[in-house]
Amino acid sequence: MPKRLAVMPAFNEGSAIARVIEELYEHRPDFDVAVVDDGSRDKTAAVATKAGARVLSLPFNLGIGGAVQTGFIYAAEAGYDVVIQVDGDGQHDPQQIEAILAPLLADKADVIIGSRFIDGGTFAHAAHRRFLIGVFARLVSFATGQRFTDTSSSFRAYNRRAIEICAEDYPQGFLESVESTVTLSRYGLRMMEVPVTIRQRQAGTTTLSLGRTITHTIKVCIAIAIGALRASHRKAS
Repeated sequence: MPKRLAVMPAFNEGSAIARVIEELYEHRPDFDVAVVDDGSRDKTAAVATKAGARVLSLPFNLGIGGAVQTGFIYAAEAGYDVVIQVDGDGQHDPQQIEAILAPLLADKADVIIGSRFIDGGTFAHAAHRRFLIGVFARLVSFATGQRFTDTSSSFRAYNRRAIEICAEDYPQGFLESVESTVTLSRYGLRMMEVPVTIRQRQAGTTTLSLGRTITHTIKVCIAIAIGALRASHRKAS
């Protein structure tokens, strides 16, 4: 059986993370769990350790991109064949893991993205978030030449090749899932979406405010545009 790891970046998720870890072990005992504590100011690390996870504690807050890449570095060095990325707030239902794991194990793609916006996928959003998610999807679809519906989704599965690439090269921005889809496409990785149902947060509040979303949207658009220009230049030369 492939060696499997659930990577869970977490920042101040002490009130929810124990239940998330317990659910993972309950429904997917075939997975180890690594929580990347991104400089939390609460008891996230202690709670996660008590719940049985391997905790990778960062000395200060790197941001979601740095936390996720830390998980990939650990997975690559520890010899894991499969990584599932799972949020620490309880939005990703462990019973949905099979939906994104099955096509990966069948070698249909190197990266599987759980989409909330294709047949069978669901999630309730504020209007501005749904609009921006749609903008991201269109931008990434244009940049990669492949249609995507939910590039903002962080509920994903990766095979060994994808793990090694992400350990070496992973975007550090706040909306890293959007940028990473473009990055992985340029490495020639096969990607596909499958429908998933995403739950509401079990505790806490999102850090994705309207103002912060707009700021990072501009940064992501610039990053995608620069990446596209660089790719075109490489092809021309």
